[in-house]
Amino acid sequence: MTTEQLYNELNYVNHSREKRLYYANLVINNPDLIPKLLEILFRVDDKISPRAAWVFEFMCNNNINTIIPYLDTFIENIHKVHIDSAVRPVAKICELLATAYTFKTDNDIKKALTETHKERIIEVCFDYMINDEKIAPKAYSMNTLFLFGKDYDWVYPELALILERDFQMQSSGFKARARHILKKIKKH
Repeated sequence: MTTEQLYNELNYVNHSREKRLYYANLVINNPDLIPKLLEILFRVDDKISPRAAWVFEFMCNNNINTIIPYLDTFIENIHKVHIDSAVRPVAKICELLATAYTFKTDNDIKKALTETHKERIIEVCFDYMINDEKIAPKAYSMNTLFLFGKDYDWVYPELALILERDFQMQSSGFKARARHILKKIKKH
């Protein structure tokens, strides 16, 4: 399947779990489609970009290790993503990476994720926290920052500052997650 054929297929992806799962499995079963999917995801001004992001998120959620050969491409481009419905899955993938990386037992993500990767993810997550993003990317980002913050002395104070500063202006969902993260930071 060519990139343009995949692009045309992504027209059929919608918010339904069934469609996203179908196309995620298509990509999982045809790994040669992954670079093409990423190329479409990073056409950041295209209305199909979010659909590629949804499929990529489902693929990573199914098996986070499938991202490993494409970590550089993914992480080098995530800061470009700006359409709301594409930002959410990108933030979720960052959280999946942080969760796998901080998991107690050894795994392939721990071996594959470099300091540069982590620093770029942290930078993007802080951008999501301070920019006018919706609640979901902010929630995923605060969790990612909490997980990676264990390795960086400066992350927790910065994260706490942002959470406390924005607390009153945000939704109840943000407040609930912020309270939870602030409590965890204080314990740490």
